Parts: sequence; structure tokens; C-alpha cells
Amino acid sequence: MEIKSAEFVMSNTDYKKCPNPNKPEYAFIGRSNVGKSSLINMLTNRNALAKTSGKPGKTQLINHFLINKEWFVADLPGYGYAKVSKKSRATFHNFTVDYLKFRTNLLCTFVLLDSRLPPQKIDLEFMEFCGVKGIPFVMCFTKTDKLKKSQLQQSINTYKEKMFETWEEIPQIFISSSVSKEGQNQLLDFIGELNLNFKNS
Repeated sequence: MEIKSAEFVMSNTDYKKCPNPNKPEYAFIGRSNVGKSSLINMLTNRNALAKTSGKPGKTQLINHFLINKEWFVADLPGYGYAKVSKKSRATFHNFTVDYLKFRTNLLCTFVLLDSRLPPQKIDLEFMEFCGVKGIPFVMCFTKTDKLKKSQLQQSINTYKEKMFETWEEIPQIFISSSVSKEGQNQLLDFIGELNLNFKNS
């Protein structure tokens, strides 16, 4: 898929005020500072479409972007470690959960995982939540340029072993790097296939 246009649409904290759900939509979420905004910029070939920051918790709203005039990307607040109050974190949690549960055109959620780290409890709990609620998601390992191929494979294998402790089968896995652009074509092809299914449904 070729990205011809990418534009910011709106930010809010209420799924009911999100753009008209008449186009396929993909959400990106993960622990704070996992590289969500950088990945969105890499996928869309834009340097500053989504705002990036070295400080965890930069994204505090649901940010919508329209891609190719045909589909939406939703950049969701990161969970965990954000330097905000407990009350604010609870608010983030509530509106993010409502969005994931009730956004009717959400075709898939990309759960971003730092490839350099062992399985994190907060990531495993979030994916368990998605599984219980029937929210379609895939696993996307980020910052893979920081690891050797053998290290990356070991990291993925460790995650698989941990997931199989509670899952009968695990979601599709992607690897990505906003630096080397690894995974860009695979992710866009995956989105393109789902877009076709949306049109034909």
C-alpha cells in the first residue's frame, strides 16, 4: 500500500465524539514510551504527523489521523509509568477502555511491545483484557534495530512461551523499527487486506 496522504483530524477523550465510524480504523497502544508515535510516523512516511517525546505519557488524548482519505489511525494514550496523577491515569484508562469496547469501525488494535524487554505484566494484562472482551489485536514488537537478530528471536520466543501459559493460540506477530523502517510493508499490507474486507462487508 502506498501512503499518499496523512492528516491529523481531531483529539478527544470520548469515543462518541470521534470521527464518523464509516471508515476502517486501527488503534495503536502500548506502555508509555514504547514508540507509538514514532511507529505511526514511520508507517505514514511523515516525520511529525504524530508528536513524539522522550517523556513517557506525552499522548494523553485519543488522536485521530486520516490516511489516504480512506482509513483512520487512532493514537491512544500509553499505559503505565506516565508522569501524571492517579486521577488522570484513571481517566485515561476509562476513556480508552470505552473506545476499545464501543468503537464500531475499529478493525484491529496494534499492541506495541518493546522488543528489548522481557514480557511485562502490564502488557500481558492488557492483552488478556482484549482477549476477554473480544477486541481484535496483533502484537507488534518495536525498536528491533536495537537488537541482533538472534536476540530479537529469543525475545519473541520468550513472549510466545509466556503467552502460551494462558492462551490456546496467540495473535499475529509483527516486528518493527521506526529507525530502519523494518515492518513497514508488512504492516501496511496487513491493513490493506483488512480495508478490503471492510469495503466488502
